[in-house]
Amino acid sequence: MYLYICKVIPNQLIDSLQNVTGFNEAEFIETHLQPKEITSIRINTQKISTLDIEELSNNYNLNISHKVPWCKEGFYLKSRPKFTFDPLLHAGAYYVQEASSMFLSLILEHLFQKEEEKIILDLCASPGGKSTLLTNYFTQGLIVSNEVIKQRATVLVENITKWGAANCIVTNNDPKDFNALTNYFDLVVVDAPCSGSGLFRKDVTAIDEWSLQNVNLCSQRQQRILADIIPSIKDEGYLIYSTCSYSKQENEDILDWLTNEFDCVSVAIQLHTDLGVVETTSDNNKAFGYRFYPNKIEGEGFFIAVLKFSNQLNKKVSKLNKLIPITLNESNIVREHMLNFENYQFFKHNSNIICFSSMFYHELQTIASYLYIRKAGIEVGIIKGNTLIPAHDWAVSILCLQNFKKISLPLEVILQYLSKKVVIIDTDVRGWALINYKSINIGWIKVLDNRVNNYYPTNWRIMASIN
Repeated sequence: MYLYICKVIPNQLIDSLQNVTGFNEAEFIETHLQPKEITSIRINTQKISTLDIEELSNNYNLNISHKVPWCKEGFYLKSRPKFTFDPLLHAGAYYVQEASSMFLSLILEHLFQKEEEKIILDLCASPGGKSTLLTNYFTQGLIVSNEVIKQRATVLVENITKWGAANCIVTNNDPKDFNALTNYFDLVVVDAPCSGSGLFRKDVTAIDEWSLQNVNLCSQRQQRILADIIPSIKDEGYLIYSTCSYSKQENEDILDWLTNEFDCVSVAIQLHTDLGVVETTSDNNKAFGYRFYPNKIEGEGFFIAVLKFSNQLNKKVSKLNKLIPITLNESNIVREHMLNFENYQFFKHNSNIICFSSMFYHELQTIASYLYIRKAGIEVGIIKGNTLIPAHDWAVSILCLQNFKKISLPLEVILQYLSKKVVIIDTDVRGWALINYKSINIGWIKVLDNRVNNYYPTNWRIMASIN
């Protein structure tokens, strides 16, 4: 048995972990030898109001087993369903997220009061798990969700759109581009690209890609990313650093490097003893980190740490990109269909009307001056003459829409809609209508006398066969 697993997990990794806090070779090997599929989700509390397991299971058909102990919105499922065919996933009612990475929620509770008006950067954000978590925690804050790789940024835009918040900006920039925003963010989250050994149990292809050379290359890359982004952290601001690697070079050694090179201190997080999360410290400066071993917790391998920065350069950011405001006529048309209109600012990008949180509109103008923005706030739609053509973003947003007809449809019809197929319904409604499933908005249709037009985004349609 041991010889078999050594062929699967590199001996060099096993050897490198012998003196790492919390590592138990026999248990570690046994866990990887008998892998267990663990599926967890995190509820979007701005779309589903309950966190009661019985209600979630009965009202939303979520096959929940029990809660993730370090995240109030996180739940383990009894088995992995076919998520593709659950309309609630497409509507952004929940996010499928690895349980270990939800530990970010507990750290936020330690550092901040919920709903504080903070400016947050999620630097390596795709596909969007941590950004959506941050968006729910800082409902009165601003979340800048960045991804440097263009294709991955497209996935990030889709997931942020489905989550539905108006206080999020998606950028597509290299970390060094953020040097223009010196002393700007209250919190920067860096879930750094890594060698991926923490994913061995769920992704066997990661094993073939692992090597000590790659670990060293990843460590150097992590240092470059951090060095580029640290100037953007505010004085007395925080960095949350994480990886899905077990290697010290990418974890505790990075903490020693940070505390040597920058004016920062490690922040300890109070743990309940029954969580199974292992507190560790770096060799030289005793900086705190938190390790997740799959033989000790229900989740995959993970590392996370918090540092607080001081004596940051205080460079004033003053450049503003002037966004194009909507006209009075456009404003009146949008106002007719939206509650709490006064809480938002509206501007135009090309012909599209965009809705953004008034509180951070100035920050949006600043960020737009220096960074490439893929998405900001909620796309409302296009007005032609006096006619509003609503955008899909608006349908799945958490904004309170009014004066639109709503039609509840059964699962089989909703799946036809999500597949971008012809939808046949019996209704007296005419014109634009919001369709919903279990009272959660899914998208737009336009009902004509002789047909129903399906306005679900073509690029997001379900491609798999329903049967």
